[in-house]
Order: sequence, then structure tokens, then C-alpha cells
Amino acid sequence: MTIKDDFGKDFEIRNLTRFIDHIEKHHTTDGEGNGSIHTEDEFIFTITKEFYLKVLNLKS
Repeated sequence: MTIKDDFGKDFEIRNLTRFIDHIEKHHTTDGEGNGSIHTEDEFIFTITKEFYLKVLNLKS
């Protein structure tokens, strides 16, 4: 599963459950993306409400 980072680079999510768990624990407030920055390897993501919902929808 691949998503784009803030700069349009393709990022492969190797473990979706782990990725979502991290985002929920460190980058959400009251169940919504809180605008914080998540970095993984050289990829950068701003965790907005929209980004968080997009990632959650990947589980479907």
C-alpha cells in the first residue's frame, strides 16, 4: 500500500496497523489529526484531519 508524503514522494506502508497505531498515539487529539508532523525515514507527513481519515480508510 502506497501513499504520498507532503512532497509528493511515494511511501510504502509496510505495516498498516503499526502505522495507524503510531499516528493515533502520537499525532491525534480527540480522534482527529492534530496538524503535527510525522517523519519516517526521509518521508514527511502533516497529520491533518483529512490525512488521518484517508489513512483510516485504507483499512477498508
